[in-house]
Amino acid sequence: METIRLGRTELIVTKNGFGALPVQRVSMDEACMLLRKAYDGGINYFDTARMYTDSEEKLGMALSNVRENIIISTKTMSTTVEGFWNDLKTSLKLLKTDYIDIYQFHNPDFCPKPGDGSGLYEAMLEAKEKGMIKFIGITNHRLSVAKEAVLSGLYDTLQFPFSYLAGPQEEELVYLCQKYDIGFICMKALAGGLITHSDIAYAYLTQYPVAPIWGIQRESELDEFLSYNDNPPRLTKDKLEFIEAERLELAGEFCRGCGYCMPCPVGIEINTCARMSLLLRRSPAQAHLSEKGQAMMNKINDCLNCGKCKSKCPFGLDTPALLKRNYEDYKKFIK
Repeated sequence: METIRLGRTELIVTKNGFGALPVQRVSMDEACMLLRKAYDGGINYFDTARMYTDSEEKLGMALSNVRENIIISTKTMSTTVEGFWNDLKTSLKLLKTDYIDIYQFHNPDFCPKPGDGSGLYEAMLEAKEKGMIKFIGITNHRLSVAKEAVLSGLYDTLQFPFSYLAGPQEEELVYLCQKYDIGFICMKALAGGLITHSDIAYAYLTQYPVAPIWGIQRESELDEFLSYNDNPPRLTKDKLEFIEAERLELAGEFCRGCGYCMPCPVGIEINTCARMSLLLRRSPAQAHLSEKGQAMMNKINDCLNCGKCKSKCPFGLDTPALLKRNYEDYKKFIK
């Protein structure tokens, strides 16, 4: 079983962390089976969030009786102190625990700090003083916010997208975390479903000081990752050649959802619409296919092809073309 030290937290987590976003899509019984099988197979790190509908409840049902043997991280999207406390108390109740190992701000568009007027970081400190949380983390899709968090010295962990489709900016961020002894929790190691060879994704990440969490919703997926406990994939010449070919083919499809392209002159929610194909396949589809979701996607028809979003993308994506491809894919689900 391969493990990694999660920065200054000194937590030792398995390289195969369990990302519990996708278990929203399966029944309680199936989710509990997957979570328990993951634990029995040696996985000790489970990541969820308050916004992942019933994910926390499923985790609590499956693993509360082995709480002392696992590491749990969850997240709050609240932008108010009142909402922060409501989220934290709800998470503790659903997870059936009296503490959370890593409590994370969930993709805020700014870096919460003491004295910034929001009161959010002060609430984190109070929760830590009360023993409700052990470590303070932040998740993000924006390089600027992520770097600010790392350099602030206020955070014990950073959760950020990283895979073999990532570029030099993300790689630099990984090593910045290493320099400041901040645990790098690697989300979207399969690029939101674009990468279909988990063994190659796993092998690639063994080069870096990161703790991957894999989104799992099927037993066959879990079995793949559990098989790597005894036989960890290694990065061979053949795998490197495959990665280079994949980068050429797929890199232009990978919207990180960072929001640098926003706002759109005609009100298109670019950072959601440009990754809709991934969202439909890796998270509960019902909300995305609702009347509101359809109206959001139909706005793509109003695109002016002005190129502003494309010019602002730090990852060089052809955003207008990506929007159109996602819209065509989306219409297949509506039918």
